[in-house]
Amino acid sequence: MDIIKVFAQNLKKYRILKGLSQESFAEKTGLHRTYISAIEREKRSISLDNIQKIADALEIETYLLFIECESEESIELGKAKKYMR
Repeated sequence: MDIIKVFAQNLKKYRILKGLSQESFAEKTGLHRTYISAIEREKRSISLDNIQKIADALEIETYLLFIECESEESIELGKAKKYMR
């Protein structure tokens, strides 16, 4: 498991499910848009503090960002929303 890749895919998936652009999501987290973009492109690592900011902004439990999925299509919108706070 490549944890950076898993995190990046999950961040993008949940951000899109919430209907947020990178820019609006960055504003919600208090992080810079280019930082969010770099995380989603697997170009940056991330601190625990920022992981929590991202989970809070997505209104999901933090651990969901680390669960590897077979494919992005394997999680339906309804299932993903079930785990959102």
